[in-house]
Amino acid sequence: MASDARQLSLFGRLLSAMPNWQRDTEVPGVQLYDRALFTAVLSLIGFGFVMVMSASMPEAQTLTGNPFHFMTRHMGYLIGCFVIAAFVLRVDMQTWQRLSPIMLLVVGLMLVAVLLVGTTVNGATRWLSIGPIRIQVAELAKFAFSVYMAGYLVRRHQEVRENSKGFYKPIAVFAIYAILILMQPDLGTVVVLFVGTVGLLFLAGARLLDFFALIFTGILAFVALVLLEPYRMRRVTSFMDPWQDPFGSGYQLTQSLMAYGRGDWFGQGLGNSIQKLEYLPEAHTDFIFAVIGEELGFIGIIAVLAVLLFVALRAIRLGNLCLVMDKAFEGYLAYAIGIWICFQTVVNVGASIGMLPTKGLTLPFVSYGGSSLWVMTAAAMTLLRIDYERRMSLVQAVQGRLK
Repeated sequence: MASDARQLSLFGRLLSAMPNWQRDTEVPGVQLYDRALFTAVLSLIGFGFVMVMSASMPEAQTLTGNPFHFMTRHMGYLIGCFVIAAFVLRVDMQTWQRLSPIMLLVVGLMLVAVLLVGTTVNGATRWLSIGPIRIQVAELAKFAFSVYMAGYLVRRHQEVRENSKGFYKPIAVFAIYAILILMQPDLGTVVVLFVGTVGLLFLAGARLLDFFALIFTGILAFVALVLLEPYRMRRVTSFMDPWQDPFGSGYQLTQSLMAYGRGDWFGQGLGNSIQKLEYLPEAHTDFIFAVIGEELGFIGIIAVLAVLLFVALRAIRLGNLCLVMDKAFEGYLAYAIGIWICFQTVVNVGASIGMLPTKGLTLPFVSYGGSSLWVMTAAAMTLLRIDYERRMSLVQAVQGRLK
């Protein structure tokens, strides 16, 4: 694509910190990027900053003596988001496709490194420390595996549709990733990867026999993993009846439900949550949605879910449009990101309202956590890049016919 880096400067109007991007590339009457999607992602990130500040102040005061400790760190993460966005928007999709096997290998080696020299927090070894920065490699694995699956389905599409061997090859790669991540341990990320893999194989037209066999095997594996680990079993039993032990295994969920109950329709008002005053553990990370419910009420919950649903559906629609234009890699990657955002939202919200066992997954774009926020930003910017290239292809096709 000619002058690709210059053409991508169309994003500059919304990225005011880069005013010189918009130069000599406008096509009259044509919008070359998805402004609605970009605005939705920015809104979620900005809203997340406000809610992290509100939810984290009591715990920050207790732990560090500085109520703005987590807010300050989150601001640093937002700067990282800006840098990541500027980089990802300039990387064309052919580069992602070409580098997908290398990305998969590098992230796999990082997962091994986590087990050898990783940082342990709350009994889980999930982070690699690089100077002052801690990276949760499992978050990178979600993005790397999505890119790999999209590339694989382009290379082996016919084989996946007609041959069991083509179907189970990516499952073998997933199994290796799953084992490494489970050793951290992190069952939640494994479930997200599994759902994304199954979803993509289904959309790629895999045979139903292989598809249902994989789902059945996945369910059996999940049940076995729960039964073999006492702490996972306690999470399941407490999720089924948290009030049976409200000050023990059911404590976190009962406090979360109290937060929702206090929120009612319109909430207690921003900053007026009681549960965040160290009653609700992980109020600014895994259970930030409960604080949103308490402070902003049912109306606030619906608004946040509506924006997240819009982003997920926009990604699925983009995948459909790309496949129609024979942009298979871009289409499958957009599908993967849409499934990922949608399912992770469902798991996070479901855990906080007692519909699913606690999995330790963040709310996309909203929860505190640098790795999650950075990877989600990269995924969202990848969607924007996919859409930009799709629109540019349409513009060039029209210009070619006019000539």
